[in-house]
Amino acid sequence: MEIRNATSSDLELIVPLFDAYRVFYDQESNFDAARLFLKERFSNNENVIFLAMKDDAPLGFTQLYTTFSSVSLKSFYILNDLFVIPEFRKKGVGEALLNHAKQYCQELNYKGLALETGMDNPAQKLYERLEWEKDTDYFHYFWKNPAIN
Repeated sequence: MEIRNATSSDLELIVPLFDAYRVFYDQESNFDAARLFLKERFSNNENVIFLAMKDDAPLGFTQLYTTFSSVSLKSFYILNDLFVIPEFRKKGVGEALLNHAKQYCQELNYKGLALETGMDNPAQKLYERLEWEKDTDYFHYFWKNPAIN
């Protein structure tokens, strides 16, 4: 297995994974919308995607977005998406993607990585095993624009 930085030329490899990731989170499958969303992120240089590959076949991906901490005056990444195709789960793919993201963050001297996940997501055990700490000090709030579904 190889973990590599994806580029816009990898779009057609990523779209089915990204669509499956969205379906996992109860969204309707929509390859065209997924393709457009990813194409815009690449075009605007707004994301970093790492792709897990084996024998030229994609096994999974993780997508990072940059944000900033005003308090520490440092950049950090939001690990927004992590997905491994079902037949390769529990085989080290997710762990390799997470570790690659951590290494990348260290190379750039970023403050760290943040992620959020569903309370019932079994990947929590993996995160904790890899030294991610569950935030128990802060509440996270989200305002939802009523004009957007």
